[in-house]
Amino acid sequence: MSRKALFDAVRPFAPGGKLMPLHVEAIDELADMFALPREGEAMKVSRAGIDLIHSFEGFRSEAYVDPGTGGLPITIGFGSTTDEEGRPIKLGTVWSRERAAARFQMDLDRFAAGVLDALDGSPTTQGQFDAMVSLAYNVGLANFRGSTLLKMHKAGDYAGARQQFGRWNRAGGRVMAGLTRRRAAEAALYAS
Repeated sequence: MSRKALFDAVRPFAPGGKLMPLHVEAIDELADMFALPREGEAMKVSRAGIDLIHSFEGFRSEAYVDPGTGGLPITIGFGSTTDEEGRPIKLGTVWSRERAAARFQMDLDRFAAGVLDALDGSPTTQGQFDAMVSLAYNVGLANFRGSTLLKMHKAGDYAGARQQFGRWNRAGGRVMAGLTRRRAAEAALYAS
């Protein structure tokens, strides 16, 4: 939902159908709480989306092998697989929480921009956007761009798109319990 859509939905309930400055401030505060973008501003991942990603990625100060493949990609911080210059992470690398948080924000901005680009202006709620960014963060933008989930979302089949999250629960060809839980959480956020 956009801010304009929120204002348009509330306006008929205002006295005489006209919003007063006090109403505008209150609606703006509500829109800010839900991270609705302002006119001309790109949609951003909300606190709920960030919390979801953090809850599944966790924080690791030391580089580790991918639990799904038992190998690549080597990961660190909050799920980062490359450093600030785009070089792959190597085993033995250690990051502070501050460095990991800064890199997470860079990664998050990149994935959010990639999802926005893939959506190509399709109507999208904050929950839908957050869930799709979490999925893309985990499976990669190329996989997200080619997904049936994205195609269904863009076609307005939101129930079908929501069901597609569950299909992304494998790593190395095996169903992973952690990915199954993550996809269920993303599907719930998508529907919120």
